[in-house]
Amino acid sequence: MASSLLPPGKAPGSPAVPVVRHNPVAAQGAVLGSAGSPDSADAAGAAAPAAPRLLDRVRSEIRLRHYSIRTEDVYVGWIRRFVVFNGKRHPGLLGAAEVTAFLTHLAVDRNVAASTQAQAKSAILFLYRVVLNAQLPWLDEIVAARRPRRLPVVLTAREVRTLLDELQGSVGLVCALLYGTGMRLLEGLRLRIKDVEFERREIGVRHGKGGKDRVTVLPENLVLPLQQQMAHARALHQRDLQQGHGDVWLPGALALKYPSAPRLWGWQWVFPGVGRSADPRTGQLHRHHLNEASVQKAMTLAARRAGIVKPCSPHVLRHSFATHLLQSGYDIRTVQELLGHSDVSTTMIYTHVLNRGGRGVRSPLDQI
Repeated sequence: MASSLLPPGKAPGSPAVPVVRHNPVAAQGAVLGSAGSPDSADAAGAAAPAAPRLLDRVRSEIRLRHYSIRTEDVYVGWIRRFVVFNGKRHPGLLGAAEVTAFLTHLAVDRNVAASTQAQAKSAILFLYRVVLNAQLPWLDEIVAARRPRRLPVVLTAREVRTLLDELQGSVGLVCALLYGTGMRLLEGLRLRIKDVEFERREIGVRHGKGGKDRVTVLPENLVLPLQQQMAHARALHQRDLQQGHGDVWLPGALALKYPSAPRLWGWQWVFPGVGRSADPRTGQLHRHHLNEASVQKAMTLAARRAGIVKPCSPHVLRHSFATHLLQSGYDIRTVQELLGHSDVSTTMIYTHVLNRGGRGVRSPLDQI
């Protein structure tokens, strides 16, 4: 890992950070390259074998740990901004003052949320601890932003019914599924044919948040719409096979272990996309699932037509699912399992938004 930061002729076993500090020109070149960007090639590597570029090393470490492609994009983006903010100097030349200045810039000048600032900090710490293998004492002293604890937005049953009436087609079915199962948006869009159990009225959620699997309920009212959606997906899949396509992205190395699996019907998406797209990592052409942005936009417009003034996103349907289950008398442990929360304290937040008129308290104004 450290050898990519060393100047030509230096032994690979030498520590990364001290060598960088003694050779700032070579270190800066490893970051900037000939094009002057953090992700450009190193011009000095023309004569000698070029070392992996910094952001390429970040991607390699992320993929080694099987992080999602979204985490990869976010971390690479924050590390690139951090390098550019500090004049495109190599991170090995920087310290606690530069990291703190960058996080302060995000909070004061950019006015980002605490969660965004914490995300940037996680990316920078990943860079130093994992990629650069720098065990420096100041890494533990970086101040983390305190995240405010906010109550989730919850729709009433009438608002949910009105909202779903304004949605149609596959997008409407996705939103109904999110409310009926408590799944997150990407969990619903990544649903595969094999994970829908009509006979047992169950849906298997694979590789959910944190890479965890769980089982949730399949609403009775969605059995027929889902079967019709699958019939549409099957016709689309058969047409792709006839055109020489029809394979789908599989997690991990399943496609290598089972070469025929990507074309099997059970692995196909329940909600396939309209067209094919290239895999961002392999470049292979696949038919991916529906784009989450289309669902988010459709729900925003539907909420506007329904006259709902609350902020409406697909995740609000998950909040409403949990709250309405608690209102119906289901115990909190059951709701915790359906939502996939590791800690029941996370599920407890929904007890604060139950429709009981201020937790069942009668205002003294109503007694006058």
